[in-house]
Order: sequence, then structure tokens, then C-alpha cells
Amino acid sequence: MATLVQSGKWIQKGLEIIIAAISWMVFLFLDFLEVFMCIFYRLLDEFLEGKAYSSCYCMELMEEKEKTGDCHQVAQVEVDGESELSETLHRRRNFFRGLLGSLGISLVPKGWRNGESFLQMRHGTRWSDCGCDSCVEWMKNADDPKLHVVVQEPQTERASWVGSKEREAENVIFLHGFLSSSSFWTETVFPNLSESAKQNCRLFAVDLLGFGRSPKPRDCFYTLKDHLEMIEYSVIGPYQLNSFHLVAHSMGCIIALALAAKHSKSVKSITLIAPPYFSSLREDASMVALERLAAKRLWPPLLFGSSFMSWNLHFTFIDLTRHTHHSAWHTMHNVICGGAKLADKYLETLRLAKVKINVIQGTRDQVVPIECSINIQKQVQEAEIDKIANANHGSVVLGREKDFTRDLERIWSSVADLH
Repeated sequence: MATLVQSGKWIQKGLEIIIAAISWMVFLFLDFLEVFMCIFYRLLDEFLEGKAYSSCYCMELMEEKEKTGDCHQVAQVEVDGESELSETLHRRRNFFRGLLGSLGISLVPKGWRNGESFLQMRHGTRWSDCGCDSCVEWMKNADDPKLHVVVQEPQTERASWVGSKEREAENVIFLHGFLSSSSFWTETVFPNLSESAKQNCRLFAVDLLGFGRSPKPRDCFYTLKDHLEMIEYSVIGPYQLNSFHLVAHSMGCIIALALAAKHSKSVKSITLIAPPYFSSLREDASMVALERLAAKRLWPPLLFGSSFMSWNLHFTFIDLTRHTHHSAWHTMHNVICGGAKLADKYLETLRLAKVKINVIQGTRDQVVPIECSINIQKQVQEAEIDKIANANHGSVVLGREKDFTRDLERIWSSVADLH
């Protein structure tokens, strides 16, 4: 028996070495492809549209390295946290780019335009962006762009939660994850609400900035501040939400934490599903998040997909899912990675405000490590953690919609009883 166990360990170690070697070769090729595509797509942009719209981070990195000799000192556009650009935009290593930089070889012409906030959106689609009705619908109201929000109002005949007094409807804001949209919630939670919840809850499923039917400005950096401002402008302000619950999945959890911390007196509860939380204690928290969520490995396949997405700016397969490569790439870096530096501060604010924090994650999540949920409870001991056996990053909700919805309703009703 001992021999079999030992043999199994050697086989596993051998497979890990093989996967690591193949991963190194594949990503070495992708490094080369990235350098080539950087030049190719910039020239293609200029040929088809008269100018190159993309901010070239690899060029900025090389210029800064020429000046300081250190690629870690690349200047940020702003330094107020939520408007700051993530250093992961510049600091992820590329073998060929580093080699050319050390030789003093410039890839592209110098100079690139700074991005614009959502209040200064450029309109019209690029040649590489999807032009379907759902992706360009926001341009019809280009003078006053707002997020696409699916609202489900409570039924006319109100009924109180079981064991609670009749009160105003509970407002719930849903934020989706990366490469997703509001349909993640409208197809899972909305159809499975109990009659009591239908009568007591007003639901808001949001398409985040750059996703689904929401605006997709060309020159926005999609920072946390951009996302927060648009949610406030499109949901909290117009619907006059003085109190609300938050439910978020994956990437949306970072935005939800930021929104909850900013409106800590209004938030009744926050439910985080598979949150990509990494401690902010380390100075390189953003890089840690990038390496943990998008390590350069081929296996498991979901990890390769995450790594591929964060590594290549110009691949346009993302456009097929109703968002541009520009919006998805920047959101990946500036929200998921950049937000890692602020997560502890958000959690501390919610702890002091005594906001009810609930975390739900599958035990077989291959995208976000299960330790992320455990670490949240270490940071906020009052947080409740629900580990779903054998569920992964998606099946923690998909495939168990009714059970998941009942769990949410229990959270909302328990908080409603306290207010």
C-alpha cells in the first residue's frame, strides 16, 4: 500500500512538471504573439480609423524603464485608490518585451492619449467591437448614458416576512461577475423567488459599465470609481434607495464591497458569492491577485482562460459576449487586481458599521481559491461562510437556483427582522 501511495505521488509530481513545462512553452509563444499583436493592431487601428485608440501599456513600461531603470516605478494616473490604475497593467512580465527594452528597441511611436471618465464618453463603435443591437443600444441615449438595469417591483398586495411586521419593500442590488451580465440573476434568482419575497422585495439586476447592454466607452479605464459612480447615477440616485441589500458574484464582489463601504449606513446586508478577496497587507496585493487568479498555467482550463484573458489585450473573442476587449481587459486589471489593495479597508468599514456579511463559495472552485472566503472571516469574524460541497465557480448558483434563492431570502428576512 505504501508503495502505491509513493508511486501515486511521483506520478502526480511528474504530471505537474510536464504541465509546468508545456505552460512555459505556450506562454513564451503568447509573449511573442503579444509583442507582434501590439504592433499589428496599432497599425490596423490607424489604417481603419485614422488613429490608434488603445493606450499602449507595454510602450509606457518600456519608456519608464529607460528613465528609471525600474519597471515597478511606473507613474499612476491618480493615487486616490478607487481611481488608481492597477500596476498589473504594466508589470506582468513579457520575455520578449523585456528583452527588447533592455536593448533599447522601441516597439511603437511615443505618446498616447489619457483615458476619459464616463462623463466624457466617446461614441461610436470601433472596427473590432460588436455592433449588435444590445451592444450599441446605449448610444441612443449617449447624452445621458446610464447603466442597463432590470427592475422587478414588488407585487401590489404586500405580505410581511414570516414572523415580522409589515414594512417597506426590501431593495436588493445584484452585481454580476466577469464576462457576464444581469441575465446571470434574472435567469436564476428572479424566477425562483417565493411569493413572500415577490411581495416584499424590489430587485435591481445591473449590467456593469462595459458589459451587457450598458455603456462601453472607448477611452474609459473602468476603475472602481467609474463603476461606483455609474451605479450611483443609474440606480441608487434615480430610485432614491436609502437602504438596500447587495448580492454579488465573483468580480462583482469587489465592486459590491466598495459600494457597501461608501454607503455603509444604507447597506443592510452584503452577500458575496465566490469573492476574489486577497489581503491588502502586502504592497504588491494587486500582483498577488493577478498571479493567483490568472497564473500562467494551462491546467485547469478555467485558469488558462483567466490567464489568457489578462495577458492579451487585442484578442477580440470577448466581443462575442456583449462587451469589448477594452472594457473587459481594463476591468480585469483595475477592479479585480487593483481592488485587492483596498479590500481590507472596505471590510473594516463594514465591520465597524456592523453590516451583515455573508459569503457563499463552492468547495471545487477552480477560479477563486476557497481560502479567499476563509480569509474574509479571519478579517471579519462575524462574517458567515457557507461552503457548498462539490460546487464550482458557476455551479455554486447554476443548477441549484432554488436552494440559492432560498438562502438569499433567509438572509434578507433575518436582517429585516432587526430593523
